[in-house]
Amino acid sequence: MTTNEYQVTGMTCGHCEMSVREEVGQLAGVEGIQLSAQTGRLVVTATETVDDAQVLAAVAEAGYSAVRAG
Repeated sequence: MTTNEYQVTGMTCGHCEMSVREEVGQLAGVEGIQLSAQTGRLVVTATETVDDAQVLAAVAEAGYSAVRAG
């Protein structure tokens, strides 16, 4: 399992979280998503290495922007 952390900007509510979860959840290998609209923290747990570019593109598809944290 691998875990990557990102900082998402632009989220303000639970609907925002749901949109990001739906897009990131479609990526191959993603097993878990922890996300907070209040802090903007996104933690993606996957069975295989997930390319940062794929996660960032999924967040962008949901209408938000993100950067790799840590």
